[in-house]
Amino acid sequence: MSQTTLRQAYEAAYGRPHSKKAQEEDSRAFDLSCLFQRAFGISRYQLPLVGEQLADLEKLSLFQNLCARYEAGEPLQYILGEWEFFGLPFYVGPGVLIPRPDTEILVEKALELLAGTQTPRIADLCAGTGCVGISLAAHRPQAQVYALELSPLAFSYLERNIQRNQVSVTPLLGDALIPLELPPLDLVVSNPPYISKEEMEQLDPLVKQEPELALYGGEDGYRFYQRLPSLYFPMLKPGGAMAFEVGYRQANHVKAFMEAAGFQRVGIQKDLAGIDRVVFGSKPE
Repeated sequence: MSQTTLRQAYEAAYGRPHSKKAQEEDSRAFDLSCLFQRAFGISRYQLPLVGEQLADLEKLSLFQNLCARYEAGEPLQYILGEWEFFGLPFYVGPGVLIPRPDTEILVEKALELLAGTQTPRIADLCAGTGCVGISLAAHRPQAQVYALELSPLAFSYLERNIQRNQVSVTPLLGDALIPLELPPLDLVVSNPPYISKEEMEQLDPLVKQEPELALYGGEDGYRFYQRLPSLYFPMLKPGGAMAFEVGYRQANHVKAFMEAAGFQRVGIQKDLAGIDRVVFGSKPE
C-alpha cells in the first residue's frame, strides 16, 4: 500500500462528506488549511511545490484527528488553541470567548479616544482573553491597563495572554457590575455579553459552544449597557471616555443609556460592513 502524499492528505480532508453549505465552502477551505498548517507546518499555498512529498505518518494522524474534530462541529479556534487579534496572538479554548474582527473596531476607536493622553489609565471590563486591553497596552506601552474578568476559566486565559504578549496589564478577577477600587481612569472599554434570550435560542451551534457567561446579556440583551455607564462614570477623570462594542441593533439604545448617565459627545462607529458596532462618549471636563 503506497504512502499518502501531502496533496492527497489535503484533498482527502477537503473531499470528506460535510454539512457546510455551498456559500460556506471558502470558509471551510480556509479552516482546513489552518489545520493542515498546524499539523504539517506547511500552508496549502505551498502544496504545488511540495505536494508530492510523502506525509509524515505521525503528522498525518494528527491532521486527520484535527479534521475529525472540525467536522464534528468543534470551533476551529478551539482546535488550534490560539487565534490572532489586532496582529497579536491569543490563547483560546473552551470557556473563553473567541476574539473576532468586529471587536478590532473597539480597539481602533479606543486608541483614537486616547490620542493626546500621555500615560493613560484604562479599564477593560468583561475582558475574556484580554484581547482588547492587551492590544491597547501593546500600542500604548506607557498605559496602565486593568483587565477585569469574572470567569475563573477565562481569567486563566487572560493571565496567559498577558504573559505571552509581554504587556503591562493588571488582571483582576471580579464582576464588572461590582466595581473594584481603581485610580481615576482615562478610558473604560468593554465588549460585554449582549445577546438576548431570544437570540440565544437561535445561535449558530458553533457559537453555542462558547461560554454563555460571555454571551448572554439578560432577557433583552441590555443588562450590562444599562448599568455600566452610571457605575463607571464617577471613576473616570473629567474628559475621560467610555466605549462599548454593541450588537447590530443595539447602538441607539446604548447611546441613550450613556447620555442618561451623563456622557457627552456620544457617538456611534460603524464596522467595515457598515453596521453600528461601537458606542462611545466622554465625561464633561
